[in-house]
Amino acid sequence: MRMLAVLAFSFAAGIFAAQYALPAAWLAPLAAVCGGLGLLGFFAKGAARRRVFLIAWGVAAALLYNGAYAAAVQAPAEALAGQERAGVAMTLCGYPAATSYGAKVTVIPHLESLHGVRVVYYGDKDLLKLTPGCTVTDSVQFVSAAHMRDEDVTAFTSKGIFLLAYTRGEPLTSQEGAGSPRWWPVRLGKAMRGEIDRMFRGDTAAFLTALLTGDKTGLGESASADLSEAGMFHILAVSGMHCAFLLALITLLVGKQRRRLRAGVAIPLLLFYMLLTGCTPSVTRACVMLIFLLLAPLFRREGDPPTSMGAALLAILVKNPFAAASVSLQLSFAAVAGLLWLTPKLHRALLGGRKRGRAVRFLSASVSATLGALVFTVPLCAWYFNLFSLVSPLSNLLCLGAAGLAFCTGLPAVLLGLVFPALGPALSLIPGVLIRYILYAAHLLAKIPYHAVYFNGPYLRCWLAFAYFLFGLAALARPSGRRKYALAGALAVLTLAVSVQLEESSAAWGTLNVTALDVGQGECIALSSGGEYAVIDCGSGNSWKDAGVTAAEALRSAGCRRLAYVMLTHYDSDHISGVARLLARIPADILLAPDTQDEDGMRQELLKTAEGFGVPVEFVTEKTSYPLGQASVTVYPPAGGSGDNEKGLTYLCTQSRFDLLVTGDMDAAAERLLIEKYRLPDIEVLVVGHHGSRYSTSEELLEAVRPEAAVVSVGSNHYGHPAAQTLRRLAEAGVRVYRTDLQGDIHFTVN
Repeated sequence: MRMLAVLAFSFAAGIFAAQYALPAAWLAPLAAVCGGLGLLGFFAKGAARRRVFLIAWGVAAALLYNGAYAAAVQAPAEALAGQERAGVAMTLCGYPAATSYGAKVTVIPHLESLHGVRVVYYGDKDLLKLTPGCTVTDSVQFVSAAHMRDEDVTAFTSKGIFLLAYTRGEPLTSQEGAGSPRWWPVRLGKAMRGEIDRMFRGDTAAFLTALLTGDKTGLGESASADLSEAGMFHILAVSGMHCAFLLALITLLVGKQRRRLRAGVAIPLLLFYMLLTGCTPSVTRACVMLIFLLLAPLFRREGDPPTSMGAALLAILVKNPFAAASVSLQLSFAAVAGLLWLTPKLHRALLGGRKRGRAVRFLSASVSATLGALVFTVPLCAWYFNLFSLVSPLSNLLCLGAAGLAFCTGLPAVLLGLVFPALGPALSLIPGVLIRYILYAAHLLAKIPYHAVYFNGPYLRCWLAFAYFLFGLAALARPSGRRKYALAGALAVLTLAVSVQLEESSAAWGTLNVTALDVGQGECIALSSGGEYAVIDCGSGNSWKDAGVTAAEALRSAGCRRLAYVMLTHYDSDHISGVARLLARIPADILLAPDTQDEDGMRQELLKTAEGFGVPVEFVTEKTSYPLGQASVTVYPPAGGSGDNEKGLTYLCTQSRFDLLVTGDMDAAAERLLIEKYRLPDIEVLVVGHHGSRYSTSEELLEAVRPEAAVVSVGSNHYGHPAAQTLRRLAEAGVRVYRTDLQGDIHFTVN
């Protein structure tokens, strides 16, 4: 069976190279080279002959397959991008979800050129009335899902979605096909979510929904932040752990020795569960691996985890080579690789070759499993999420067992509750207690000082590389033993403490630090002075940018444990959408906002958020100055105007001879009223209004405040921001321009 593993991992290596490193024009020539190298295997002897052949031809097959898949699936989708098509029939693959402007759902369009490719369809609110299997016929505008951020691989393409379809007509719907058995798993998942909401409340219901179905959308901001910061969010990503829980439950019911019966029951249920949870890479990997391990004894073969892991990876990448870019896939396989390769070694090392009691063996197994899974996942978490939870070994030790029990008691409770609703209160008792324990433990662990580190600056990134170098050196050093690993661990802890201190010291250097954070098409300005911290706006219009988390990580890295102020210019989503997630991670003393109404009801949502986190709100109606360490922030109320953007607050941050001006989304008319009503000083830095819109940053404003530098907080957008006219005005005024979409975070330090 190991030959299958060699072929599978070679194929995967070729796919990853094609997705991340190789231009499309190179794939066929390199495949030919690899094929030629494979022929050299015939000159090798023994098992090496087959290995050389399988490795070379596995890579060659992957390169050719990636190119063929792109030509057969992606290219026809790209050919439709930018076109408007009338009368496109689409079958719903799931339940629609509400959006800010209507609803969205994944569909299969009935177009021959797409060969069953799935598309995300954006329609109106009436779409929410439909169920999986229904058909909607509409005129749609197709948009590429593969080039949303000037990249060829996005979160959409990793799920096999290459097009987005936006409604442009009056959709017609049909219920025909909605009752097909094909949609039973999705319907059961919906029924389970409804039953969970009936049996449980609040975050307890949301946690169990995520634990059983993978749907994390209902989890509150505080609970979500606590689980993430405590290193326990992986519990809610349906993966091998959940499938193992399901298999354990099946084994408990049918017996471990009845292998044929266990396999006959478990395999269909695992496949059904995979469909119910959306066939994500992590759950697909787990189900394929478990199916291999269940079948191996029936064919008189030893179960081989590396082979089953390779087969799972092969199956996922054959279905969609672009899944190589899935963060879920990478984390899932990295965790399993650590569990298979390192965990047994750690377990033996911790036991020291001696017979130990059951409690010691359990503790050793738990710690070694957690550390084994972390070895390869920590770099990925640092790369994708900028986060490493230092308390994760402790949190997993305290809560993984409870999570397993919550799954094994919660799943039967929900299924029985669907059949016997009257049993709901009794059945919910045990899983409810377990989930509340997990949430409470996560909350306490997330409050521990330095429970996590954030890789926003250079020092901690260097520390991570150094820590891996230390343990790699210990693994290669002779003689064997535990002392060298203990020494490496002690040095890693010591250098971590130094790195954290250096990170905080560098961020606190000077009398005022200003950082325009890269939050995409939005705005978030972080201020720090004399050990006090503030944020001006916190939002993003790009769904892949989480302004609140970005701000919290940057502030935590700078040593911030509490915000003096959260200051908002106005109520547009791209300026306030991250406030809830920011407050869930860092408490604040006061929130400043304009005393105006908005068209979309964002003000009421903001007030509800502030109340939930116990943050008082102060509406600024007259010019007011607020101290911030060695600096001060002057807030100017709206000077006039009719729209939401024109009724926003203006902020002037001052420290000695340095001034920073933030005008939000004001247009030229509002800017003119501002400089007529208030005497503004010459400033050093201007945060360009409305993300560089041509209607903002007028010549009158530039002449009045004479900035030396300007920051454009901008990301991927269809508005044309920053406009050429705005950039030209800034250039003619002799202003140096910095852009977050080009340079990332932009930092100013005042000495």
